[in-house]
Amino acid sequence: MSTKSSGMPWWEDLQTDPDIFTPEDLSEDEVMIAKTTEKFVKQSVIPDAERLEQHDYQAGEETFAAAGELGLLAIEIPEAYGGLELGKHVAGLVAENIGNGGGSFSVAYNIHAGVGTTPYIYYGNEEQKQKYLSELGTGASVGAYALTEPSAGSDALKGKTKAVWNEEKQAWILSGEKQWITNAHLAQVYVVFANTEAGMTAFIAEKGMEGLTIGPEEKKMGINGTSTATLVFDEVAIPTENVLGEVGKGHRIAMNTLNLARLKLSFANMGSAKRALELSVSYGKERKQFQRTLTGFPMIQEKIANMNIAIYGIESMAYQTASQVDRALEANSEEDPSRVVGQFIAECATSKIQASEVLAAVSDEAVQIHGGYGFMQEYEVERIYRDARISRIFEGTNEINRLAVAKSLFSQFQSQESERPTGLNRNATFIDEAEQRFFEILKALVDIPREDLLEAQEFSQLTADIFNDISIMRAAFLRAEKAGAGATLKQLMTDVICEEGYERVEAAIIRLWAAVVANPGKMIASIRERPNVPEVENLIKKKREIAEYVIDAEKYCT
Repeated sequence: MSTKSSGMPWWEDLQTDPDIFTPEDLSEDEVMIAKTTEKFVKQSVIPDAERLEQHDYQAGEETFAAAGELGLLAIEIPEAYGGLELGKHVAGLVAENIGNGGGSFSVAYNIHAGVGTTPYIYYGNEEQKQKYLSELGTGASVGAYALTEPSAGSDALKGKTKAVWNEEKQAWILSGEKQWITNAHLAQVYVVFANTEAGMTAFIAEKGMEGLTIGPEEKKMGINGTSTATLVFDEVAIPTENVLGEVGKGHRIAMNTLNLARLKLSFANMGSAKRALELSVSYGKERKQFQRTLTGFPMIQEKIANMNIAIYGIESMAYQTASQVDRALEANSEEDPSRVVGQFIAECATSKIQASEVLAAVSDEAVQIHGGYGFMQEYEVERIYRDARISRIFEGTNEINRLAVAKSLFSQFQSQESERPTGLNRNATFIDEAEQRFFEILKALVDIPREDLLEAQEFSQLTADIFNDISIMRAAFLRAEKAGAGATLKQLMTDVICEEGYERVEAAIIRLWAAVVANPGKMIASIRERPNVPEVENLIKKKREIAEYVIDAEKYCT
């Protein structure tokens, strides 16, 4: 499967056996890892949730140590340095299961195992890997990532922190401030980005270095169980052996590390959404109003169905994307990982956007289903709702990620024609028509001068939203096709995703045509005529059927 713009039109693989990875393809060993993670959350995270929320650093250290003992911190670390070297889809599987009930620790875990560890894997030299990876993999050290500054949030590469080479000390003198650093008080080692004469450079700073101080804990809306504070560097001497990667090439480390972090975050968000759905169904089956359980009301059933469908869509896409990245890195193991990972900017950003917005919607509906109780802190959905809000902001705001998706599409687009397939089934026809219309508008967009195109951020936002919907439609469709005729629930959910997804795509494309060309009437009329679009079906009925499956299972199900 390919969702790359350079491969458009994408039609061909709608008719072939899908060579994709889905959760149903997890091996027995991988399923065991998932169960181990789930058990870890129940035994080591949930019981200490209150201590973590009160910034009990000993509790945090104990939780990381417990995760390290089980190997959960070493999933992506190479075997040569004590790791399991299992790849992105397994790392995602663990992140998902920690997100499912793990609360704030899920964020701390993702920072440590993601941006706090992967820079050493891909950019560290042999000495750095030997020194840091084994301790990060066992939990003996906790990792953090210091990029954001008070004056440089979304514009992360414009930070003011500087590093100047001091010949006498044979060290880089680091001065500046990094803001909102997750794991700040728990971490022993930080990946820090600073400007040098050669450009942005990544450095390894260690707790206890003279001149490095950690500010007080931030008072946050949510994720209160994570340590979040400012790091202040007052002429901290960083030895030359603590330069990570090449001097002046730190921007590559920063952007590609964030790219992979976005993918991992999508798994964690998915896990939290599953937890919110499970709590909602459980509460809805117990709570009675007007002599009926809440789950007996059609409007509640529709909410439950929509929650399950949305999670299914992002789950399908996230696992397929992680597998694609794994395959690409394995096939190009001798190449610069920055180049390989850079090919998946649109996919990783899309996964992050979709998963964080699915979590937002699902957690909101979870509170709604709980009614007044959902607003009370003794109910878990209240915390999930608050914790969810940050996911649309960190690892790049969703606005920044939408711009990244669009920029990637605009830069890779090739105006190549190919013969459209015939004999497609209903859902494939929705996808085919959406892609054809998208292809047409992209041709018009890339003819606009690049500077003007990127300046018109509304164009980028709509383009990214179209790509997001098509990606979800494709992922769900290919997963259902792979599952075969007996996968009734998958087919029902795919039916809804493809029909509703097409509706959104069509509306966005019409809005773009109205803005891009002077006289869009003819093109808009041809879209609205829908000569190739299937007739609408009774989605109300299908959602009721989907809800029945979920209510019977009392949790997310496929």
